[in-house]
Amino acid sequence: MSKALEYINYRNFEEVIEKAKQACINSHQMIDDHFVDVDEMIELAKSARRQIKSVFLSRFACYLIVQSADPRKEVVALGHSYFALQTRRQEVEDDRRLKLRAEIKEQNKGLASAAKQAGVVQPIDYAIFQNYGYQGLYGGLKKQEIHKHKGLKKSQDILDHMGSEELAANLFRATQTEAKLRRDNIDNKTDANKTHFEIGKKIRKTIAEFGNEMPENLPTPKESIKKLESRKKKELPAE
Repeated sequence: MSKALEYINYRNFEEVIEKAKQACINSHQMIDDHFVDVDEMIELAKSARRQIKSVFLSRFACYLIVQSADPRKEVVALGHSYFALQTRRQEVEDDRRLKLRAEIKEQNKGLASAAKQAGVVQPIDYAIFQNYGYQGLYGGLKKQEIHKHKGLKKSQDILDHMGSEELAANLFRATQTEAKLRRDNIDNKTDANKTHFEIGKKIRKTIAEFGNEMPENLPTPKESIKKLESRKKKELPAE
């Protein structure tokens, strides 16, 4: 990275690394999670080799190094612009996730009400009903299987670990299922389950027709909705 940032003298670059490490500490992050010192062997003339010190960097470490580097260098200024853009994109994605998750939470109340009118009364029946919707949208995968596919703990809700694209697909599934249950006056569990499955399946087919990624293959965000909510609260100015 020293060459990329045009540091000819590695000693000067080491000073930048130290500044970045201090910034890492100030950000309440563990240095060892982002900066890993290693020894590497390099090839010299006549098959000779020499051991040199190197550092493996995380993405966050790269960001801190660019922020700590000499801003008079054009490449560093470009790096500042790049990370600023990426940060803004992540902020937009985080806001979308928070908004969609809140909408799904409210929408699921309406879906539960419509399902109840259709005869889905007991909690076990509603769990089965929900699974039919997931199976339609996720190519046969039940909620527990999606949970396992994402590598989540038992206590973690799959909806809290979806990106905005996946959340939007699930919100569409819920809104359209509620609308059809009410519009068609469905009054039994069998037809309610079938309706939820068919709508999920049609949404999946539409996603495929657009050439987009299937929901189960979309990336799982690093931060859960709960962590985002907690971080947003901390960022709010004190009254």
